[in-house]
Amino acid sequence: MNLAYDYPLLSIFWTMLWFFLWILWFMLLFRILIDLFHDDSQSGWAKAGWAIFLILLPFLGVFVYLIVRGRGMGERELTKAQKRDEQFRAYVRESAGSTGEGSTADELAKLTELRKSGHISDEEYAKAKAKILA
Repeated sequence: MNLAYDYPLLSIFWTMLWFFLWILWFMLLFRILIDLFHDDSQSGWAKAGWAIFLILLPFLGVFVYLIVRGRGMGERELTKAQKRDEQFRAYVRESAGSTGEGSTADELAKLTELRKSGHISDEEYAKAKAKILA
């Protein structure tokens, strides 16, 4: 019968360490596979070759992939993040109804600043405001 006190504390520590390293390695392997198949600069044959290499010799394949294409992984991820950010910003601009010239609220804010700075009079402000709101 195996009891909890028969398993020394250091053995528990090493078992947990190896378990988490194993999980970490799988996360890295899947991250590499995702990067490989999202890369449009690689041909289908190159992707198949890398995939076979990663499956047949997984430890060596992961290390070689990181050495050969590791820098590109970060650059591709940054490019994708910037593209997603730009798409999100375009969607927000479209949803908010703002156009290339600026929204009504932006134009009113600019008019208010001009009036506060003294560049336009109150009458000019009222005419421009009526024109914008019309």
